[in-house]
Amino acid sequence: MNPISQRLLSQQLICPQFDRPEEVVGWMGAVQAQDHKGMRWAVAMRTRKPSLIAFEEAFNAGRIVRFHLMRGTWQLIAAEDYWPFINLCAPKAIAVTWGWMASNRISIADDELCRIREIICRIVGDRRSATKEDIVQGLAERDIRMDDHRLSYHLRMAEFAGTLCSGDLLPLRASYALSADKLPALATMDRDEALMRFARKYFRHSQPATLDDFAWWSGLNLSDCRRGIALLGDWLHAEKWHGREFYLTDDARTRGFQRGRCILLPPYDEYLISYKSREIVLHPDHTHRAHNNSGNFWPVFLLDGQVAGNWTATGGRVSIDPFSPDFTPDPKSLDAEAARYLSISSTCFK
Repeated sequence: MNPISQRLLSQQLICPQFDRPEEVVGWMGAVQAQDHKGMRWAVAMRTRKPSLIAFEEAFNAGRIVRFHLMRGTWQLIAAEDYWPFINLCAPKAIAVTWGWMASNRISIADDELCRIREIICRIVGDRRSATKEDIVQGLAERDIRMDDHRLSYHLRMAEFAGTLCSGDLLPLRASYALSADKLPALATMDRDEALMRFARKYFRHSQPATLDDFAWWSGLNLSDCRRGIALLGDWLHAEKWHGREFYLTDDARTRGFQRGRCILLPPYDEYLISYKSREIVLHPDHTHRAHNNSGNFWPVFLLDGQVAGNWTATGGRVSIDPFSPDFTPDPKSLDAEAARYLSISSTCFK
Protein backbone atom coordinates (compact mmCIF):
# COMPACT_ATOMS: atom_id res chain seq x y z
CA MET A 1 0.00 0.00 0.00
CA ASN A 2 1.23 3.46 -0.92
CA PRO A 3 -1.14 5.79 0.97
CA ILE A 4 0.22 9.05 -0.43
CA SER A 5 -0.11 8.21 -4.12
CA GLN A 6 -3.48 6.49 -3.54
CA ARG A 7 -4.84 9.52 -1.69
CA LEU A 8 -3.63 11.91 -4.38
CA LEU A 9 -5.46 9.84 -6.97
CA SER A 10 -8.59 9.22 -4.91
CA GLN A 11 -8.85 12.90 -4.04
CA GLN A 12 -8.56 13.82 -7.74
CA LEU A 13 -5.44 15.91 -7.10
CA ILE A 14 -3.53 14.09 -9.83
CA CYS A 15 -5.00 12.56 -12.98
CA PRO A 16 -8.51 13.95 -12.26
CA GLN A 17 -11.39 12.01 -13.77
CA PHE A 18 -14.11 14.66 -13.97
CA ASP A 19 -15.00 17.65 -16.14
CA ARG A 20 -17.78 19.33 -14.18
CA PRO A 21 -17.60 20.84 -10.67
CA GLU A 22 -20.76 19.06 -9.54
CA GLU A 23 -19.17 15.72 -10.49
CA VAL A 24 -16.21 16.49 -8.23
CA VAL A 25 -18.38 17.50 -5.29
CA GLY A 26 -20.58 14.45 -5.81
CA TRP A 27 -17.50 12.20 -5.83
CA MET A 28 -16.10 13.77 -2.66
CA GLY A 29 -19.40 13.64 -0.78
CA ALA A 30 -18.60 16.97 0.85
CA VAL A 31 -15.94 19.63 0.34
CA GLN A 32 -14.93 21.87 3.24
CA ALA A 33 -15.96 25.42 2.45
CA GLN A 34 -15.06 27.89 5.22
CA ASP A 35 -12.82 29.88 2.89
CA HIS A 36 -14.95 31.55 0.24
CA LYS A 37 -12.15 31.79 -2.33
CA GLY A 38 -10.46 28.54 -1.41
CA MET A 39 -13.55 26.38 -1.84
CA ARG A 40 -13.72 27.37 -5.51
CA TRP A 41 -10.09 26.46 -6.15
CA ALA A 42 -10.53 23.22 -4.15
CA VAL A 43 -13.20 22.09 -6.62
CA ALA A 44 -11.79 23.62 -9.81
CA MET A 45 -8.33 22.11 -9.35
CA ARG A 46 -9.90 18.64 -9.20
CA THR A 47 -11.39 18.92 -12.70
CA ARG A 48 -9.59 18.16 -15.95
CA LYS A 49 -9.88 21.77 -17.10
CA PRO A 50 -10.22 24.05 -14.06
CA SER A 51 -12.82 26.78 -14.52
CA LEU A 52 -14.21 29.07 -11.89
CA ILE A 53 -16.89 30.16 -14.34
CA ALA A 54 -18.10 26.55 -14.48
CA PHE A 55 -18.09 26.49 -10.67
CA GLU A 56 -20.19 29.65 -10.48
CA GLU A 57 -22.71 28.29 -12.98
CA ALA A 58 -23.09 25.02 -11.05
CA PHE A 59 -23.38 26.89 -7.75
CA ASN A 60 -26.00 29.39 -8.94
CA ALA A 61 -28.03 26.64 -10.62
CA GLY A 62 -28.15 24.65 -7.37
CA ARG A 63 -26.15 21.69 -8.65
CA ILE A 64 -23.75 22.52 -5.80
CA VAL A 65 -24.87 24.11 -2.53
CA ARG A 66 -22.99 25.52 0.44
CA PHE A 67 -24.31 25.37 4.00
CA HIS A 68 -23.44 24.23 7.52
CA LEU A 69 -23.61 20.49 8.04
CA MET A 70 -20.93 18.10 9.30
CA ARG A 71 -19.29 19.14 12.58
CA GLY A 72 -21.36 22.33 12.39
CA THR A 73 -19.05 23.79 9.72
CA TRP A 74 -19.39 24.91 6.10
CA GLN A 75 -19.45 22.30 3.34
CA LEU A 76 -20.21 22.10 -0.36
CA ILE A 77 -22.67 19.30 -1.16
CA ALA A 78 -23.96 18.07 -4.53
CA ALA A 79 -27.70 18.52 -5.04
CA GLU A 80 -28.19 14.75 -5.25
CA ASP A 81 -26.84 14.36 -1.70
CA TYR A 82 -28.46 17.34 0.01
CA TRP A 83 -31.64 15.81 1.40
CA PRO A 84 -30.25 12.39 2.48
CA PHE A 85 -27.19 13.98 4.11
CA ILE A 86 -29.28 16.62 5.91
CA ASN A 87 -31.44 13.89 7.42
CA LEU A 88 -28.38 11.85 8.38
CA CYS A 89 -26.06 14.52 9.78
CA ALA A 90 -28.31 17.30 11.08
CA PRO A 91 -29.27 15.73 14.45
CA LYS A 92 -25.63 15.51 15.56
CA ALA A 93 -24.83 18.95 14.12
CA ILE A 94 -27.78 20.45 16.01
CA ALA A 95 -26.60 18.87 19.28
CA VAL A 96 -23.10 20.27 18.73
CA THR A 97 -24.50 23.72 18.00
CA TRP A 98 -26.67 23.74 21.12
CA GLY A 99 -23.48 22.98 23.06
CA TRP A 100 -21.69 25.93 21.46
CA MET A 101 -24.64 28.17 22.28
CA ALA A 102 -24.60 27.07 25.90
CA SER A 103 -20.86 27.76 26.18
CA ASN A 104 -21.49 31.25 24.79
CA ARG A 105 -24.42 31.75 27.18
CA ILE A 106 -26.91 32.11 24.37
CA SER A 107 -30.35 30.58 24.84
CA ILE A 108 -32.97 30.51 22.08
CA ALA A 109 -36.40 29.20 23.01
CA ASP A 110 -38.26 26.96 20.56
CA ASP A 111 -40.98 29.53 19.98
CA GLU A 112 -38.39 32.17 19.06
CA LEU A 113 -36.61 29.71 16.78
CA CYS A 114 -39.82 28.93 14.87
CA ARG A 115 -41.01 32.55 14.72
CA ILE A 116 -37.70 33.96 13.44
CA ARG A 117 -37.26 31.11 10.97
CA GLU A 118 -40.68 31.80 9.48
CA ILE A 119 -39.82 35.49 9.08
CA ILE A 120 -36.40 34.74 7.58
CA CYS A 121 -38.04 32.40 5.07
CA ARG A 122 -40.38 35.17 3.94
CA ILE A 123 -37.47 37.62 3.59
CA VAL A 124 -35.34 35.16 1.62
CA GLY A 125 -38.26 33.97 -0.48
CA ASP A 126 -39.11 37.52 -1.54
CA ARG A 127 -35.53 38.12 -2.74
CA ARG A 128 -34.77 34.62 -4.12
CA SER A 129 -31.14 35.11 -2.98
CA ALA A 130 -30.51 37.16 0.17
CA THR A 131 -27.41 38.17 2.12
CA LYS A 132 -27.24 38.38 5.90
CA GLU A 133 -27.47 42.16 5.51
CA ASP A 134 -30.74 41.71 3.61
CA ILE A 135 -32.04 39.55 6.43
CA VAL A 136 -30.96 42.06 9.08
CA GLN A 137 -32.78 44.80 7.16
CA GLY A 138 -35.90 42.66 6.75
CA LEU A 139 -35.96 41.88 10.47
CA ALA A 140 -35.46 45.55 11.35
CA GLU A 141 -38.44 46.46 9.15
CA ARG A 142 -40.45 44.18 11.43
CA ASP A 143 -38.90 45.87 14.49
CA ILE A 144 -36.75 42.82 15.30
CA ARG A 145 -33.10 43.40 16.18
CA MET A 146 -30.49 40.98 17.47
CA ASP A 147 -26.72 40.80 17.57
CA ASP A 148 -24.81 39.08 14.80
CA HIS A 149 -23.90 36.08 16.93
CA ARG A 150 -27.53 35.27 17.76
CA LEU A 151 -28.64 35.74 14.16
CA SER A 152 -25.88 33.40 12.98
CA TYR A 153 -27.29 30.65 15.19
CA HIS A 154 -30.76 31.23 13.79
CA LEU A 155 -29.41 30.92 10.24
CA ARG A 156 -27.43 27.80 11.10
CA MET A 157 -30.43 26.10 12.66
CA ALA A 158 -32.46 26.92 9.56
CA GLU A 159 -29.76 25.23 7.46
CA PHE A 160 -29.83 22.13 9.66
CA ALA A 161 -33.61 22.03 9.28
CA GLY A 162 -33.28 21.86 5.49
CA THR A 163 -34.92 25.28 5.16
CA LEU A 164 -32.01 27.43 3.95
CA CYS A 165 -29.06 26.72 1.67
CA SER A 166 -26.77 28.93 -0.39
CA GLY A 167 -28.12 31.51 -2.80
CA ASP A 168 -26.14 33.03 -5.65
CA LEU A 169 -22.34 32.99 -5.50
CA LEU A 170 -20.92 36.32 -4.34
CA PRO A 171 -17.21 37.27 -4.30
CA LEU A 172 -16.65 37.18 -0.54
CA ARG A 173 -20.04 36.90 1.21
CA ALA A 174 -22.54 34.17 1.85
CA SER A 175 -26.05 34.39 0.47
CA TYR A 176 -29.12 32.34 1.27
CA ALA A 177 -31.96 30.74 -0.69
CA LEU A 178 -34.89 28.54 0.25
CA SER A 179 -33.83 24.92 -0.13
CA ALA A 180 -37.27 23.94 -1.41
CA ASP A 181 -36.93 26.46 -4.24
CA LYS A 182 -33.34 25.65 -5.20
CA LEU A 183 -33.13 21.88 -4.83
CA PRO A 184 -35.38 19.23 -6.38
CA ALA A 185 -37.35 16.98 -4.09
CA LEU A 186 -35.98 13.43 -4.06
CA ALA A 187 -37.43 10.09 -3.10
CA THR A 188 -37.17 9.43 0.62
CA MET A 189 -34.09 7.44 1.62
CA ASP A 190 -34.03 5.46 4.86
CA ARG A 191 -31.22 6.00 7.34
CA ASP A 192 -29.22 2.91 6.43
CA GLU A 193 -29.36 3.83 2.74
CA ALA A 194 -28.15 7.36 3.52
CA LEU A 195 -25.43 6.08 5.84
CA MET A 196 -24.17 3.60 3.24
CA ARG A 197 -24.12 6.32 0.57
CA PHE A 198 -22.28 8.67 2.94
CA ALA A 199 -19.67 6.05 3.88
CA ARG A 200 -19.17 5.01 0.26
CA LYS A 201 -18.43 8.56 -0.82
CA TYR A 202 -16.05 9.11 2.06
CA PHE A 203 -13.90 6.04 1.51
CA ARG A 204 -13.76 6.30 -2.27
CA HIS A 205 -12.41 9.87 -2.06
CA SER A 206 -10.21 9.48 1.02
CA GLN A 207 -8.84 5.96 0.74
CA PRO A 208 -6.84 4.62 2.38
CA ALA A 209 -8.47 5.88 5.57
CA THR A 210 -9.21 4.56 9.05
CA LEU A 211 -12.37 4.26 11.12
CA ASP A 212 -11.18 7.18 13.27
CA ASP A 213 -10.61 9.27 10.13
CA PHE A 214 -14.18 8.60 9.01
CA ALA A 215 -15.57 9.48 12.45
CA TRP A 216 -13.61 12.74 12.51
CA TRP A 217 -14.66 13.80 9.00
CA SER A 218 -18.31 12.83 9.32
CA GLY A 219 -18.94 14.09 12.84
CA LEU A 220 -21.09 10.98 13.42
CA ASN A 221 -20.87 8.65 16.39
CA LEU A 222 -18.41 5.76 16.19
CA SER A 223 -21.32 3.31 16.24
CA ASP A 224 -22.79 4.97 13.13
CA CYS A 225 -19.40 4.92 11.42
CA ARG A 226 -18.92 1.21 12.15
CA ARG A 227 -22.43 0.59 10.83
CA GLY A 228 -21.65 2.50 7.65
CA ILE A 229 -18.54 0.42 7.04
CA ALA A 230 -20.43 -2.80 7.72
CA LEU A 231 -23.16 -1.80 5.27
CA LEU A 232 -20.54 -1.51 2.51
CA GLY A 233 -19.68 -5.20 2.93
CA ASP A 234 -17.12 -6.59 0.50
CA TRP A 235 -16.91 -3.27 -1.36
CA LEU A 236 -14.29 -2.32 1.27
CA HIS A 237 -11.37 -4.34 2.51
CA ALA A 238 -8.93 -3.63 5.35
CA GLU A 239 -5.14 -3.51 5.12
CA LYS A 240 -2.57 -3.07 7.88
CA TRP A 241 0.04 -0.37 7.39
CA HIS A 242 2.51 0.62 10.11
CA GLY A 243 0.34 -1.09 12.71
CA ARG A 244 -2.91 0.68 11.76
CA GLU A 245 -5.93 -0.65 9.90
CA PHE A 246 -6.92 1.22 6.74
CA TYR A 247 -9.93 0.69 4.48
CA LEU A 248 -9.71 0.63 0.70
CA THR A 249 -11.79 -0.42 -2.26
CA ASP A 250 -10.65 -3.20 -4.57
CA ASP A 251 -10.69 -0.80 -7.51
CA ALA A 252 -8.62 1.95 -5.84
CA ARG A 253 -6.44 3.67 -8.42
CA THR A 254 -2.70 3.12 -8.05
CA ARG A 255 -1.23 4.50 -11.31
CA GLY A 256 -0.58 8.13 -12.07
CA PHE A 257 1.82 9.36 -9.37
CA GLN A 258 3.95 12.19 -10.75
CA ARG A 259 7.24 12.58 -8.87
CA GLY A 260 8.36 16.14 -8.29
CA ARG A 261 4.83 17.54 -8.81
CA CYS A 262 4.04 20.71 -6.86
CA ILE A 263 0.36 21.22 -5.93
CA LEU A 264 -1.11 24.38 -4.39
CA LEU A 265 -3.81 23.50 -1.85
CA PRO A 266 -6.30 26.07 -0.53
CA PRO A 267 -6.91 26.40 3.21
CA TYR A 268 -9.19 23.72 4.68
CA ASP A 269 -8.55 21.37 1.77
CA GLU A 270 -9.94 17.85 2.01
CA TYR A 271 -6.42 16.43 1.59
CA LEU A 272 -5.92 17.38 5.26
CA ILE A 273 -9.46 17.89 6.60
CA SER A 274 -10.55 14.37 5.59
CA TYR A 275 -8.32 12.72 8.21
CA LYS A 276 -8.03 12.81 11.97
CA SER A 277 -4.40 11.67 11.73
CA ARG A 278 -2.42 13.68 9.20
CA GLU A 279 1.14 12.57 9.88
CA ILE A 280 1.26 10.47 6.69
CA VAL A 281 1.46 13.68 4.63
CA LEU A 282 2.28 16.29 7.29
CA HIS A 283 5.28 15.90 9.60
CA PRO A 284 4.35 16.69 13.24
CA ASP A 285 7.14 19.28 13.41
CA HIS A 286 5.35 21.31 10.74
CA THR A 287 1.75 20.92 11.90
CA HIS A 288 1.61 24.46 13.31
CA ARG A 289 2.43 25.82 9.86
CA ALA A 290 -0.56 24.05 8.29
CA HIS A 291 -3.22 24.53 10.98
CA ASN A 292 -3.67 25.50 14.62
CA ASN A 293 -5.57 23.89 17.48
CA SER A 294 -8.52 26.24 16.97
CA GLY A 295 -9.37 24.67 13.61
CA ASN A 296 -7.84 27.32 11.33
CA PHE A 297 -6.09 25.92 8.24
CA TRP A 298 -3.74 27.83 5.92
CA PRO A 299 -2.79 27.41 2.26
CA VAL A 300 -0.05 24.80 1.83
CA PHE A 301 1.74 23.31 -1.14
CA LEU A 302 2.49 19.65 -1.71
CA LEU A 303 5.70 18.18 -3.02
CA ASP A 304 5.45 14.50 -3.92
CA GLY A 305 2.24 14.47 -1.91
CA GLN A 306 3.88 15.72 1.29
CA VAL A 307 2.89 19.06 2.81
CA ALA A 308 6.07 21.03 2.17
CA GLY A 309 5.32 24.70 2.94
CA ASN A 310 2.94 27.62 2.69
CA TRP A 311 2.03 29.76 -0.29
CA THR A 312 0.35 33.07 -1.07
CA ALA A 313 -0.88 34.73 -4.26
CA THR A 314 -0.69 38.52 -4.46
CA GLY A 315 -0.41 40.89 -7.38
CA GLY A 316 -0.69 38.11 -9.94
CA ARG A 317 2.25 36.22 -8.47
CA VAL A 318 2.53 33.06 -6.36
CA SER A 319 5.11 33.01 -3.56
CA ILE A 320 6.09 29.98 -1.50
CA ASP A 321 7.59 29.54 1.97
CA PRO A 322 9.03 26.00 2.23
CA PHE A 323 9.27 24.39 5.65
CA SER A 324 12.94 23.69 4.91
CA PRO A 325 15.34 24.07 1.95
CA ASP A 326 14.87 20.35 1.24
CA PHE A 327 11.21 21.07 0.41
CA THR A 328 11.90 23.54 -2.39
CA PRO A 329 10.10 22.38 -5.54
CA ASP A 330 11.59 22.32 -8.99
CA PRO A 331 11.01 25.79 -10.52
CA LYS A 332 9.34 24.31 -13.60
CA SER A 333 6.83 22.37 -11.51
CA LEU A 334 6.08 25.39 -9.33
CA ASP A 335 5.72 27.68 -12.34
CA ALA A 336 3.32 25.24 -14.01
CA GLU A 337 1.12 24.99 -10.91
CA ALA A 338 1.23 28.75 -10.31
CA ALA A 339 0.20 29.37 -13.92
CA ARG A 340 -2.68 26.91 -13.53
CA TYR A 341 -3.91 28.79 -10.48
CA LEU A 342 -3.34 32.30 -11.80
CA SER A 343 -4.92 31.55 -15.18
CA ILE A 344 -8.33 31.16 -13.54
CA SER A 345 -8.03 33.03 -10.25
CA SER A 346 -8.58 36.45 -11.80
CA THR A 347 -12.00 35.28 -13.02
CA CYS A 348 -13.68 35.27 -9.63
CA PHE A 349 -11.08 35.97 -6.93
CA LYS A 350 -11.66 39.71 -6.65
